[in-house]
Amino acid sequence: MIETKVRVDGMMCGMCEAHVNDAVRRALPVKKVSSSHTKGETVILSEEALNEQALRDAINATGYEVKAVTSAPHQKKGFLGLF
Repeated sequence: MIETKVRVDGMMCGMCEAHVNDAVRRALPVKKVSSSHTKGETVILSEEALNEQALRDAINATGYEVKAVTSAPHQKKGFLGLF
């Protein structure tokens, strides 16, 4: 899994978060997407790396502005199963 973090400018409320989440889901093959207007961030989990330009285009089309995009392998938190 790949975790992509997007710095998004302009989100002011929960409805803004929903608009961004919906735009990302429609444009890209994602497993999970969540946004936080207080952090100014959208976090996306996907099986493979996302097309950054398609991601930027999808979010920018909603009226919000993508400031930065970073991706890294996703590490699950919690129990590791080691004894």
